[in-house]
Amino acid sequence: MPGPLGVFGIMTFKINRTEVADSLADRRNNEARIVKLLAYFDVFHYPLTKNEIRHFLGMSGDEQTLDTTLRELLTRQKIFLHLGFYSIHNSPLLAHRRTVGNARAEAMLPKAFKIGRFLHRFPYVRGIAISGSLSKNFADEKADIDFFIIAKANRLWIARTFMHLFKKLTFITGHQHYFCMNYYIDEEAMLIESQNIFTGIEIATLLPVAGKESLDNFFAINKWSQDFFPTREHKQLQNDQHRRLWLKSFPEWLFENSIGDRLDNWLLKITTRRWQEKNSKGKRNKNGNTMSLVNSKHLSRSNPGAFQERVLAKYEQKLIDLKLD
Repeated sequence: MPGPLGVFGIMTFKINRTEVADSLADRRNNEARIVKLLAYFDVFHYPLTKNEIRHFLGMSGDEQTLDTTLRELLTRQKIFLHLGFYSIHNSPLLAHRRTVGNARAEAMLPKAFKIGRFLHRFPYVRGIAISGSLSKNFADEKADIDFFIIAKANRLWIARTFMHLFKKLTFITGHQHYFCMNYYIDEEAMLIESQNIFTGIEIATLLPVAGKESLDNFFAINKWSQDFFPTREHKQLQNDQHRRLWLKSFPEWLFENSIGDRLDNWLLKITTRRWQEKNSKGKRNKNGNTMSLVNSKHLSRSNPGAFQERVLAKYEQKLIDLKLD
């Protein structure tokens, strides 16, 4: 029978062994999280910097752990590093592509913010943010400028119609790709119901342009995105004072009644019918994808070629290939 010191030694050994096991589990968990994040962005052929990995995964307070984990993954060739960018593929071309795309995005962003502030002047528009690849600081040679739009409650379809009537004029000058208003919600239903890594990253990377109050409410309502990215902070609008123009205020005054209610419902109905006809005819966009619109009273979302579903399917396949499913 062991004496008191022997018992103490056994207890210490057990505690140390537990601590080692917990430490190993934490390290493996961090490794898996990093590889999963890189695998998702690899769907878009987009490597990440260490700073981006840190912020997406909420590892800001533990620089040493992050550095150690990245070194271990590099040593075992689970990930690769080129020009300061981490990827699951050993390809310098990915880093070069990103560098070129970042430079192009930096040049486009001032124009995107200017256009976004202009779009905020349309009737019933309450919030505007830049979305898509540009919100992630990337633009290829065929890049569009995508916008996420919050409309006044129960006036989404009036707002959308005004904006898309204007967009038709941009086809005359060939600037329609600067006005890709792909995602509308209204203040009545700001919770994004499709809650996955795709929508989580889209929310986390939105670049607010105008409509601070509505955008702040949107981010607060969609705190679920922090399940994916615990410490990811949304960029805040500093100065959001805009002079109200009669072109915005007069139509809002004119339709702030039962006529406006009926008009919004009617525009939803005819837009739905028109997109159903496009689907039945198999119409495709400039990229060759089947044109599709997901819509309801409080939502209008472009989804060409079931884009979100295809991205998630590719991501899941990457996890299977990496044995991380």
